[in-house]
Parts: sequence; structure tokens; C-alpha cells
Amino acid sequence: MYDLLKGLRVVEGSAFVAAPTCGLYLAQMGAEVIRFDNIGGGPDFRRWPLADNGKSLYWEGLNKGKKSIALDLTRPEGREIAQALATAPGEGPGQDGGLFVTNFPVDGFLSYDLLAKRRPDLICVRVMGWADGSQGMDYTINAALGLPQMTGPADDPRPVNHVLAAWDLLTGAYCAFTLAAALIARHRDGKGREIRAPLSDIAAATMANLGFVAETMQTGHQRPRMGNDIFGAFGRDFVTKDGQKLMLLAITPKQWSKALEALGISGEIAALEGELGVSFAVDEGLRFTHRARIYPLFEKAFAARTAAELTPAFDAGGVTWGAYQSLEAALEDRRLYKDNPLFEAVRQPSGLTYPIPGAMGTIPQETRKPVAPAPSLGQHTDEVLAEVLKLSSAEIARLHDTGIVAG
Repeated sequence: MYDLLKGLRVVEGSAFVAAPTCGLYLAQMGAEVIRFDNIGGGPDFRRWPLADNGKSLYWEGLNKGKKSIALDLTRPEGREIAQALATAPGEGPGQDGGLFVTNFPVDGFLSYDLLAKRRPDLICVRVMGWADGSQGMDYTINAALGLPQMTGPADDPRPVNHVLAAWDLLTGAYCAFTLAAALIARHRDGKGREIRAPLSDIAAATMANLGFVAETMQTGHQRPRMGNDIFGAFGRDFVTKDGQKLMLLAITPKQWSKALEALGISGEIAALEGELGVSFAVDEGLRFTHRARIYPLFEKAFAARTAAELTPAFDAGGVTWGAYQSLEAALEDRRLYKDNPLFEAVRQPSGLTYPIPGAMGTIPQETRKPVAPAPSLGQHTDEVLAEVLKLSSAEIARLHDTGIVAG
């Protein structure tokens, strides 16, 4: 964690992945992030994966370093507290409040129009499914884009869903960026803004940015599935003599030449280039176009050597490669988890102690602060009511007695 956003207070009313991810990234850069949930937990409070005691590892993973307040959002007084938190002023020099992240509907008690009446300079980043307000989640948006038909083995027509919620994660990061951009603008002009970030628009725009849209319009059909082949370049998995699968990439001319040297097939590739009248070194697209002729040469070279023979040669030559390994094995990989300073072993609300990450970016000029665990549900209810809303101890006690808050 870093202190770059120290002095910012962000209120989060959210569930699932995208909006909580936005709050997580802001918290890891030093913002005070206060998440409010229904008493007993929102719709994501018990999502899998679970610890043996039933606690959600998912929930505590996405809420590290945040403060938690539990409200009865079915009652007017609980909703009033949520509105007051979202629009509360900052306190002291360099303090910024009025920053709200949510995936609640556009209309309702957390609508921008209602909140802006309480604080005109409010910045609200709102995650949505579809831009028209209809329900949509990562997997349904992904299905609508045609990506599951592009994913998987070339000889199997069944759609394949990706296990990573890519649009949720990209939307969360984009929301953190737009909140920071709107805050900079507010410092300049004093204006509040609502930023609506539908998964559908993030996904559709990304597909266009990467050329998928133009390609399909030009060809009249979407990209076919091609297994593990890298589209438009040279890259695929190959099997070594001892049965290990390695992923090899050769996108730049240097990567290509080093791979040929390490595998000892420069002469055979040169003969193929002469036959075809091309130079694979100057155009990665040609390597993709003629991959059916190139692959057998690579397959033969891989099959003649063990992984223990190949990998040192790859490393010495600067070849871009990677071994397929399970997550169990990845946990022992010093580059990923075992010796990665990004992670600290921290005890979480589930009662488990395991490696959790701080800010994903490393800032050499800054000292990392200790990684903060997730809160227990409602852990900071009294603190937030007293410090942010300035409620007296008697008033806080009344809210507990009437079941409006819990903690």
C-alpha cells in the first residue's frame, strides 16, 4: 500500500467484482474507502470460494484495507445514512470527500440527482451492466460479444467461457482512473460529475480498440477459434521429449532469431523461407500465415530435447517462453508468490493466514506500507458514524437499539 491518495475519502456501495475492485485499488493507493453493506451482508458476502468455516475468501479478497459499516438499507433511516455518507464533506486541509463508487441502479435512493442535491460537487462512478440499465454481468456480456465462440480447440464448436472475469476487472480499473480524472477536474472547476461505466461499453470499446470490430466488418465473419495459437504472430504450446508443455512466443525479430538458435533449426527455417520466397524475420504476420509449415519443425525440435535441456538454452538466448504449471506450483514460484514483495502473509477475517497483495504497481521512490486485511462486516460502523457523520454516542446507541445499524 502507498500514501499517494492519502486524504481522499471514497464511499463504496457495491457488490460483486467491478465496483469493489475500483475501491480496492483506491484503498491500496492510500484512500480511505468506506464500504456500506446491508446488515448480515450483501449479495456477495458469501460468494465462493469459501473457507472451511463458511467465510467468503472472495469477499475478503476484494475488500482489503477498507472500512465496513453495516446498515439496514431496507428502511428509510438506513438509506438516509448511506446518502449522508456518500455526500459527507471532507475535513481539514487536503481532505477530499464526496467521492462515491457504486453499482446500485441509476434510479432509486442512490441516484445522482438525489445525491447531488445534498452535495452538488459529488463525483459518482456508477458501474452498470448494459448502458440502457438492463441486467448484465461479465459472462453474459462476454457471450454477447462472440468471444466464447473464438475460444477453445479449433475442432470443437462449443462455446468456451473464460474463467477470468476480464470485463469486471477492466471496468473496476477504468472506474478508478475516471474517478481520479473527475477529481482533478473538480479541483480545477469545482463541478461534480456522474460517470456511468457499463460493462457492455467497456467490453465493446475494448474489442474495437484491439481491432476485433474492424476485422469482422472487413471479413464479414468473426475470428475463428484456433486453440492456443497466438493470432497474427508466432506463438503456441509445444511438448518436450519428457512430456512437458512449454509456451513459446516469437513476436519480434529478435525473439524469432533467438528461438531458432536455441532450437537449432535456423538452417531448416532458411530453407523453408527460400522455398516460399519470404522472410519470416521481417514480418510476424508471415510466421502466422505459414504456421502450418513452421510448426512441424518446432515440434520436432522440442520432441528431441527435455525441458531441462531446453529451458537453460532459452534463458541464455533471451527466448520468450513459459512453462504450463498449476496454481499449486505457481505458489512456489519465487517470481509470482513465494518471494514476491508484493505479498504479505496476513490473517484475514476468515481466521486464515495467507499471502495477500498490496498495490500491484511498485513505486521505487516510495516505501510500501504494510498490507491491510479486509474488515469484518460492520467493523467500523461506530467509528464512521462518529467521525464522518459526527453522531453522538447516544445517537449511535439508538441506531443500534432500533436495528438501523450493526457492527
